[in-house]
Amino acid sequence: MNAAPNLRLSEATESALQPALRECVARAVRRYLHDMDGEASDLYTLVLDEVECPLLREVMDWAGGNQSKAAAALGINRATLRKKLAAHGL
Repeated sequence: MNAAPNLRLSEATESALQPALRECVARAVRRYLHDMDGEASDLYTLVLDEVECPLLREVMDWAGGNQSKAAAALGINRATLRKKLAAHGL
């Protein structure tokens, strides 16, 4: 039995109403590149920093603060999760 909880949406209609994560990221990156008018730098780090913090916050909330449960859901080691939480001040 898989220890990681199932994170899928419970209703198909909810997923149909919201764009997929990759579409949201693509749209945001396109807008950022357009706004920067060719002066973009360190985009990889920027995107990871912007995505990782809310991801960790939401998964920790979902897990009720249980780091073991959150780490399992994220597919990372609990020590790695603790390090990332500290880095983001969570």
